[in-house]
Amino acid sequence: MPPRIPTQSLQLCCAELSSSGSSIAAAAASPLERALLSSQVISSPSSTRSFSTTSSRQRRTAPLPKQRMQEWLRKRGKELKTHTPGQVNYLGGESGSRMRPFPSNPTFISQPVLSEEAREMIWQKVMVNWEGIKAVSAELGVDQRRVAAVVRMKEVEKDWQRNGMKLAKQYSRAVLEMVPTHGYPEDKPKQALEPINEIHVHSYTMQQLFVPTSESREFTRQDAAEAFHHTLLSPDKRIPHPELVQMERRIKDGMKEKESWNLFKEEAKESEQARDARVAARAELEEKNTMTVASDRFEFRIKQISADDAGKHGRARGGVGWRYGIPYEDRKKNQVKIPTRID
Repeated sequence: MPPRIPTQSLQLCCAELSSSGSSIAAAAASPLERALLSSQVISSPSSTRSFSTTSSRQRRTAPLPKQRMQEWLRKRGKELKTHTPGQVNYLGGESGSRMRPFPSNPTFISQPVLSEEAREMIWQKVMVNWEGIKAVSAELGVDQRRVAAVVRMKEVEKDWQRNGMKLAKQYSRAVLEMVPTHGYPEDKPKQALEPINEIHVHSYTMQQLFVPTSESREFTRQDAAEAFHHTLLSPDKRIPHPELVQMERRIKDGMKEKESWNLFKEEAKESEQARDARVAARAELEEKNTMTVASDRFEFRIKQISADDAGKHGRARGGVGWRYGIPYEDRKKNQVKIPTRID
C-alpha cells in the first residue's frame, strides 16, 4: 500500500502546481487571455482569514415594565411569597385595605365565606335538631338560599363518607385559609353574615306618582303598593322573613324577647310547611294533568291544551308558544317606538 501524503503538504503542492501552471499558461497566452488570468488570480480567496474589527455590542437593558416588575418583586412582592394561615394573601389597593384583591378595581371587596365549622353547625340545626330554615337563617344571619345550599352540599358530603369515598379535606382547608371566613364562636355574640330581609326593586316602583291622600288617616306601605299597582304586594309581604316584623312589633308592645323569638320560630315553621304543601300540590296537579309514555330511550310527556288559554288577544302567559306567536307591537314596522304621552 503506498504511503499517504499529509493534507498540508498536498495543499502546498497543489498551490505550487496551480501557480506554475498559471504562469506557463500566461506565458503562452494572448494579451486578452493574460488579462483574464490575472483577474482570476486577484479574485481568488486569500489563505489568511480576516477578523472583524468592530467593537462588541453593548448589553441590552431590560424594558421599563420589566424593571418595574422586578423592583416590585424585590420589595412589596417579597411579603406575598409566604402565606400566613388564617390571613388573606391579597395584593390590596392604594388605600391599604387587604380585602381588595384587585388593585385596579378598588370597588371590589372580598366578602367572607362560611367556615367549615359554621357549615357543620347549619347542617346540625336543620337535619338533626329539625329547626326550620327560616329560623336558622334569622338566628345566624344567613340567607335562606345559602342555608339550603349548605344543607344540600353537606348531605352530599355525608353520603360520600358513608359510601367510603375520600374527600379533599386538605385542599378545602388550604383554600379556606387564604380567604376571609365567617364563623360563630361560642364565647362571642353571633354576627350576621349578610342581610337576610332585602327585596328587589320592582319595576312598578320606579315611576313617579302624585297620589292625593287624606290627612285624617295614616298612609301605610300597603297603600303605597296599591298606588303603584293594584297587584303589587307591600314590602311587609314581599320580604323573605315577614315574621320578623311581627316579632319586633310584639317586643315593642311589651312581650319578652325570648317569648317573641319562640313564637317567631313556630310561625316560621308553619309558613314553611304551608309553602311545602303548596309546592307539593302544584307538583301533584302537574303530574295529574300530564300523561307519560315511556319508551326504550325517552319518556314523552303529553298535556291537554286549549286554544282559549292564549286569551283574547293571543298573548296570555298560559297559552302554548306565547313567546313565539304574534310579535309585539314594537317589533312591527311603521310603529312609533317613542313615548307620545305621560301616564
